Amino acid sequence: MSILLNRETRVLVQGITGRAGRAQTKWMLEYGTNIVAGVTPGKGGEEVEGVPVYDRVAQAVAERGAEASVFFVPPAAVKDAARETIDAGVRLIVVVTEHVPVHDAMEIKAYASERNVRLLGPTSPGIITPGEAKMGILPGNMFRPGRIGVISRSGTLAYEICANLAAAGMGQSTVTGMGADPVPFTSMSELLYLFDADPGTDLAVIVGEVGGMQEEHAAQFIADRMIKPVVAYIAGHSVPEGKRMGHAGAIVQGNTGTTRSKISALQRGGVDVAEYPLDVVKLVQNKLG
Repeated sequence: MSILLNRETRVLVQGITGRAGRAQTKWMLEYGTNIVAGVTPGKGGEEVEGVPVYDRVAQAVAERGAEASVFFVPPAAVKDAARETIDAGVRLIVVVTEHVPVHDAMEIKAYASERNVRLLGPTSPGIITPGEAKMGILPGNMFRPGRIGVISRSGTLAYEICANLAAAGMGQSTVTGMGADPVPFTSMSELLYLFDADPGTDLAVIVGEVGGMQEEHAAQFIADRMIKPVVAYIAGHSVPEGKRMGHAGAIVQGNTGTTRSKISALQRGGVDVAEYPLDVVKLVQNKLG
């Protein structure tokens, strides 16, 4: 099984007529994703890779039954696009867009939470259920079907670790890129909860990084509620205090958000933490016996 996405999910691409939207639509379709519609205001009636384009999300939902959406829209347009999509009844939204204003992200998160809509991002590489479907920019050839759930704040590290797992014969049930902005739409703990309840997942892998408190909060959730085993890798051992590294959320403030604080919290929660990305394979093998 999987979480959030499978081959039957009816996917909508917003910003489908842009350069990124067109290219990623082609690759998602080739992977097997059930893309039923695209939306770009003012481009209704066109087609991209055989996918009909609409001016409004409500039209795509009414005529094509779209139930999940992936965003390739400009940062300033994300808030309005998210509200429109949520109001149209779409239940899963993946926001690939970078540089979404923090205040906009806070408003979107609150609006979605009130309406029980799941969002990933901002700055999410997407979500993939190997062998079935993908939404976003995750390269399909890095993954293989299996029973390991992956939650990552870094797209590149997710590719590397999943490729290593696949080479060792261990596939993934679903890989989720939660993004690493200061205000993530869905927390690491919420995704762990979904994997813990998924009968097709035997173990969860956290791919974290310096900055923010997501891993510390996840460690508490794991200690209090998680049944399935968890292993982790945390990037950023050499990041100097107060220095932002890469993602908008990757900044250390005082004694919180450091690699050391995250590793310590996870270990107290019973999580085995890898020193290097390749070590994740061995830790998973040990946990699964």
